[in-house]
Amino acid sequence: GAKLLLHGLCSNTTVKSLDLKGNNLRTVGAEALGKLLRQNKSIRSLILEWNSLGVWEEGFSFFCQGLGANNSLQRLDLRNNQINHQGAGELAMALKQNSSLQELDLRWNNIGLLGGRALLNCLHSNKTLKRLELAGNNVPSDILKAVEQAMDHNQERQTILRETQNRTYILSKEVLSLKDEKTRQFFYLMDTIDKQREEIARSGRMSATQVSQLQEALDEQHSIMNSLKAKLQMTEAALALSEQKVHNLGELLNATKQEQSSTAERHFMELQQQKQEGVDRENKLLRDLSAASDKNLLLRNQVDELEKKCKVQQDQLFQVKQDLTNTTAELKLRAMQAEERLEAEKRRFKQSLEDMESLRLKEVDHMTQHMETSERSMQDRIQRLEAIRIALEEELSQVKAAALTERGQAEEELIKVRNQARLEEQQRLEHLEEKLRLMTESRDEAQHCCLKQKQMVAEAQAKASQLSLHADGLRRRLEELQQDLNSKEEEKVTEVNKVKVELQEQIGHLQAERTAQEGLREKIAALERQLKAQSSNHREALLDKEGEISLLLEKLRMKEADISRMREEEAQRASFLQNAIMAYVQGSPLGTHSSRR
Repeated sequence: GAKLLLHGLCSNTTVKSLDLKGNNLRTVGAEALGKLLRQNKSIRSLILEWNSLGVWEEGFSFFCQGLGANNSLQRLDLRNNQINHQGAGELAMALKQNSSLQELDLRWNNIGLLGGRALLNCLHSNKTLKRLELAGNNVPSDILKAVEQAMDHNQERQTILRETQNRTYILSKEVLSLKDEKTRQFFYLMDTIDKQREEIARSGRMSATQVSQLQEALDEQHSIMNSLKAKLQMTEAALALSEQKVHNLGELLNATKQEQSSTAERHFMELQQQKQEGVDRENKLLRDLSAASDKNLLLRNQVDELEKKCKVQQDQLFQVKQDLTNTTAELKLRAMQAEERLEAEKRRFKQSLEDMESLRLKEVDHMTQHMETSERSMQDRIQRLEAIRIALEEELSQVKAAALTERGQAEEELIKVRNQARLEEQQRLEHLEEKLRLMTESRDEAQHCCLKQKQMVAEAQAKASQLSLHADGLRRRLEELQQDLNSKEEEKVTEVNKVKVELQEQIGHLQAERTAQEGLREKIAALERQLKAQSSNHREALLDKEGEISLLLEKLRMKEADISRMREEEAQRASFLQNAIMAYVQGSPLGTHSSRR
């Protein structure tokens, strides 16, 4: 029945908790449980109390293999399952591979000393287990304390990991907000540049329309000159003035275009430099902050472990001292009592030496035997203390080796984090290079548009030169026709006055266009002022960020100084404790006794 039930639960995705307490599961049930743990990904709690799984070694080993392959179970109850030290070893191997289990209840089994040591050794590699119950398993108290310390260490590590994850999330949010602000500023500047370009294009169109209008006016004037040769002298001066104005306007337009293009390129280059500097500074700060946080966490963990080890050693030394003082006091009391008894017996037996010699000899033999037994017990106790001292030294060596392994693992994690940071930096650089490529393409397109406009202006100038040549030809014709026009001047004075009025109207139109151009210049100046104000605001923001960065660096320096001071104090404490232990061992009666032996 258990096999069928567990086989059906292998593909289930809704059951979160499973209670199989007191079902007498045997080898087949244990194997089915191992298969369930391998395939099911939804069960979070599994209760297997009162099932005697530890009796069936093969089935329990298969169950432990399934537990090692599981990555979803969080709570496991194995109370009263007759698990011995071999089953505890298999559980330890499974816990080394498991990375999701948080609570494990092994109360009222038969794990013993070897099983407790195996579970304690597996906790060096398992960092997710928060609670491990080992009551009623004949496990020594020192191993239980070490297990509790390992559980506390895992809980502290998980809390520190949560804090670091929260801090990294907050920092990433701040970095994203800064990036959004910078992109907004960049798009705003690009919009302003596009508006300026549109205004320049409009001004170019207006100038082209003006040139076309002037050309039409010139054609009309040529027709008027053919029909009314008397107007030629007055219109030549007007044409010369209009050509000069057109030339001046063309030069002014070219100068304004060049100035606007140069200012836009300068602002664009300054913005790119500022963005690159900001990104580099932010990356450097993030690297420094991550490295400093990792160093602080490692140093705190090492300091806590050293303090715990020192406290344990001090307690053990204090117990050893108390035992030695008690034993010496007992020996002195016994010696004093023996001396007092001997003196009293000597006083008594001085009067009756002859009668009580046999009794005195018996008592002397009894006292010598008692002294020999006491000396033997003291030697046994000294041997026990030496064995305890050797065990403590072995535990210290094991703790040092574990610390070295943890340090190597921490260094490997640091290397992994650095590699990830390098990959992220490379991706960001590639993204920035793509942005630069797009910006260069847009700049090339703008330059191409400017070149087209310059070609249009050059064509207009060529047309103007052709018109000037045509005007020279007309002048020559006018010189030939001046003799005929002298007779008709009086008749055409009225018509000349009309032409003057028309020219004055044209001059008024040109002045209006000049005022419009002045308005455009004022708009360009206002836009340049806005750009300067935005650049000054951006620089002030960068200065504020640099100030914050300097404050963070000072805090980091202060923390590093505190950590170095704590290291020096710990080194001094360790040396002082080592000297005290050596002095005590050399000056204690145990040391003198061992030297005499």
